[in-house]
Amino acid sequence: MNTKGFTTGEVSIKRPVWRDILSILVFIALVALGTLFINTFLFRSFSVVGPSMESTLHTGDKLIVNRLTPSLARAFGGTYTPGRGQVIVFRNPMFEQTGGTEEYIVKRVIGLPGERVTVHDGVVMVYNKQYPNGFYPDKSYVQPDGTGPGSPTSDEVDTTVPNGELFVMGDHRVGSFSHDSRNGLGTIPLYDIIGPVAIRFFPFNKVTTF
Repeated sequence: MNTKGFTTGEVSIKRPVWRDILSILVFIALVALGTLFINTFLFRSFSVVGPSMESTLHTGDKLIVNRLTPSLARAFGGTYTPGRGQVIVFRNPMFEQTGGTEEYIVKRVIGLPGERVTVHDGVVMVYNKQYPNGFYPDKSYVQPDGTGPGSPTSDEVDTTVPNGELFVMGDHRVGSFSHDSRNGLGTIPLYDIIGPVAIRFFPFNKVTTF
């Protein structure tokens, strides 16, 4: 083929700057929406501060909370109620009133709606229709490594959990280490629950599922 009289060369096409900026903005928006979706409906991370859940959890522990189960319950018009003994994160119902810094709190579920909870001589008891004479719930929470609720439990309590609420305690129950349903926090509305703790992922040598 005769190519005489023709020249070849590369053609340079420059992408408009505004398209690059738009792409970056769309990417940032998608990441933000994805993060919001995950935090709202699937999983959410929290850091433990304070000694109230020792020896189960310690300051600096990083937790993943299961948001999926509460989200599904609410999506189908129901109410999420965690099981007794589960470690949950919930929004502090007194956060606005006290102006405190603890907007979210981690505790263990002790009493379910309608149950009577007592603390006497350092022992926690729960009374319901199945156990009208009461039972000691803490023994089922202690892990093989010995972690779990401490004993004895301070304060004297005799209360019935209102419908739609929970009675919660920290695992460090001597003195004032845990501010919970025994001593001023009150019972926790079910709608304030963020979700049950699914896993402790940090420290890496103490990864634990709940």
